[in-house]
Amino acid sequence: MIERTEHLRRLRSLLRRFPVVGILGARQVGKTTLARQLVESHRGPVTYFDLESAEDLARIADPMLALRPLRGLVVLDEVQRRPDLFTQLRVLVDEPRTRRRFLVLGSASPDLLRQTSETLAGRIAYHELGGFAFEEVGARQWSKLWRRGGFPRSFLARSDAESLEWRKAMIRTFLERDIPALGLRLPAGTLRRFWMMLAHYHAQVWNASEFARSFGVAHTTVQRYLDLLGATFMVRQLPAWHENIGKRQVKAPKVYLRDSGLLHALLDLGSGDAVESHPKVGASWEGFALDAVVTRLGAQPEECHFWAAHSGAELDLLVVRGNVRLGFEFKRTTAPATTRSIHVALEDLRLSRVDVVHAGSRSFPLHPKIRAIALGRLLEDLEPLK
Repeated sequence: MIERTEHLRRLRSLLRRFPVVGILGARQVGKTTLARQLVESHRGPVTYFDLESAEDLARIADPMLALRPLRGLVVLDEVQRRPDLFTQLRVLVDEPRTRRRFLVLGSASPDLLRQTSETLAGRIAYHELGGFAFEEVGARQWSKLWRRGGFPRSFLARSDAESLEWRKAMIRTFLERDIPALGLRLPAGTLRRFWMMLAHYHAQVWNASEFARSFGVAHTTVQRYLDLLGATFMVRQLPAWHENIGKRQVKAPKVYLRDSGLLHALLDLGSGDAVESHPKVGASWEGFALDAVVTRLGAQPEECHFWAAHSGAELDLLVVRGNVRLGFEFKRTTAPATTRSIHVALEDLRLSRVDVVHAGSRSFPLHPKIRAIALGRLLEDLEPLK
């Protein structure tokens, strides 16, 4: 068992301030385990509903009758199976002198669970749970984390072969059961082909027209596929940053599979040697390092971008918080160096600093505003955002 201490601390803080708190994340990422750890340390009565259980679904057939008498913490697991509950929750949390808090767990984003934004605005706070991070597994295990990804059962498997078997089964279950359970009528085979094609475009700029031609459908259809994988926490769409700097800039997002282990499973890469020898190894490493940096900084999705000009200058990651602008480049090399592109981004975007995250073992300065940071030293050399 790997303790997810920071997530527990954040959830306790949110529950003190909001009547409803949502834990959102991909299937099998550890939401239920985290909720049960929270429940074990909670002082006061707790009522738990697992909405994948037929018995618990029957208990909550009449939500007001089941929930109104409850006090303390009420947990609703897999809430995306009953999105109509959010209307009832609004009524319950608005009652005077209420003595209950709700913790809801879901495998779909608020955009997919449309009723949350409509009925619980100002009453609910979300906490996104990803797979295991650097801080949780330790820097010494980052290579294993990269190969297997952050899903707990994949990372903790007894062997690489068992890990890959679990990931392939998880992909099949997601396509054949989880997507239909969300009420989305999409052929599993079509979405699998799209997902596999996306794996080969990992870390590239999204080109809807190219995907549409490959599938023989409208570009709006493949955009819907992409948005669906994003809303279920399988894909990260990193938006392009553009502003008036007198240069033509790229406006389409970059696309990353959020979990490197699932990326490797879709590419059928079961061992470290297979990953290392694959043509997508650099792109895989870039996505993994980018996710590690975003998590370490504590950056919110709306603060993260990439930047590229049609002249060729680009920046893998731009993080903007208030007046602070940080740039990041990801290089799978042991000998990082500055480039003209980095200097152009530093000047044009008025960056506070650029960090070149690399695969070597040491961190060192490259320029007064440019540092080389070893991925294995991320925890020591990169401070979270204030």
